[in-house]
Amino acid sequence: MSRRSAPGAGLVAPATALLLVALGYPLVRQVVLSLQEFGLAQQFGQPPAWAGLANYRDLVTSSELWVVVARTIAFCFVNAGLTFGIGLGLALVMARMSRVVRVLAQCGLLLAWAMPVVAAMTVWQFLFDTEYGVVNWLLTKAGGDFSGHGWLLEPWSFFLVATIVVVWMSVPFVAFTMYAALTQVPEDVIEAAEIDGAGPWQRFVHVVLPAIRPVLLVVVLLQVIWDLRVFTQIYTLQKAGGVSDDTNLLGTYIYTLGIKGGDFGTAAAAAMFMLLLTVVLTAPYVRLMIRQEEG
Repeated sequence: MSRRSAPGAGLVAPATALLLVALGYPLVRQVVLSLQEFGLAQQFGQPPAWAGLANYRDLVTSSELWVVVARTIAFCFVNAGLTFGIGLGLALVMARMSRVVRVLAQCGLLLAWAMPVVAAMTVWQFLFDTEYGVVNWLLTKAGGDFSGHGWLLEPWSFFLVATIVVVWMSVPFVAFTMYAALTQVPEDVIEAAEIDGAGPWQRFVHVVLPAIRPVLLVVVLLQVIWDLRVFTQIYTLQKAGGVSDDTNLLGTYIYTLGIKGGDFGTAAAAAMFMLLLTVVLTAPYVRLMIRQEEG
């Protein structure tokens, strides 16, 4: 280490050590727990028995896990794709709005984004309520037979509602981030492409997208991670009438194993499996980001 870099390393070292402790201890504790038989008896002080890889073996040989994994991946990519597409579209529209209209739109998006999840879920439950829901009332007035329709009883309609809720709560972040990136694209480069005969689509694909690619990759990466580990929205909708066995994602599946089932060892193994799945699904985006930095 050179003398010039030594002071910088000394300043960063305390924060790095604190970060390693804060993140490392829970991870190590989770790994140890996944290798133990840890149930309700251990909650009351009985020493846990060493299980080795038995929890992982029971987990991966369970057909229920793979159904939940497939459901989680499908839900993740559908929601991430919709969120990114709508968010980018809103960002492009905001870039062309007048200042007053743009500020009003941004205030609306900010309110939607800042609303607490539990409060937002209460509103969405009311909208899709079987007896008094506004959605059923509007669809019935439009000529459909939706009187008393239970949106949360069937898996397809349950995930339709869940997708609407998750996308609605995630779009503002993508819209704000992509709008900020669009404002950094040099106007003279876009004007030069227009003078050279490039149309709107060609300017967007060959000028704008390459300019905002680093931000785009970060947004996609974060969105995949967030949609993969979604929990509160699914759990709240299940409590409101959804059938847990048919609508569990990995987050609620781990909760069911641990909190409801009392099998904390298997739940910890499922959490480690979820971490591995997150790493696998996000690895391509991380590689692209590294190549972007090196290029």
